[in-house]
Amino acid sequence: MEKLTHPEEKIMLHIWHLGECAIKDVHDRIGDPKLPYTTVASVFSNLENKGYLNKSRTRNMKVFTPKISEASYKRHFLSGVVKSYFDNSYKELVSFFAKEHKISAEELEEIIRLIEKKQK
Repeated sequence: MEKLTHPEEKIMLHIWHLGECAIKDVHDRIGDPKLPYTTVASVFSNLENKGYLNKSRTRNMKVFTPKISEASYKRHFLSGVVKSYFDNSYKELVSFFAKEHKISAEELEEIIRLIEKKQK
């Protein structure tokens, strides 16, 4: 699975949210009048070439659906970050965020509850 660029990830987030869409749907959803439709169309083409999108035709319109789920993408690339930067340890990842004050004690308690619930 090829890593997405920031603009590709941004557009994929909209596609994952919509599930099925046309380029215009995403362009409208982004809501940036300075962002040309052709730029969004180009990103769609890149995403299709990288294997992230399925394309079909409905009447005269191209319709796109995600070929790779958001969860699969996150799992794949987060595991790479953990392996590369945290010695393949999710404990080290959480410790890092705790030390950087990016995660609160309440959030850690919630994570523990989720883990305990999952183990039952």
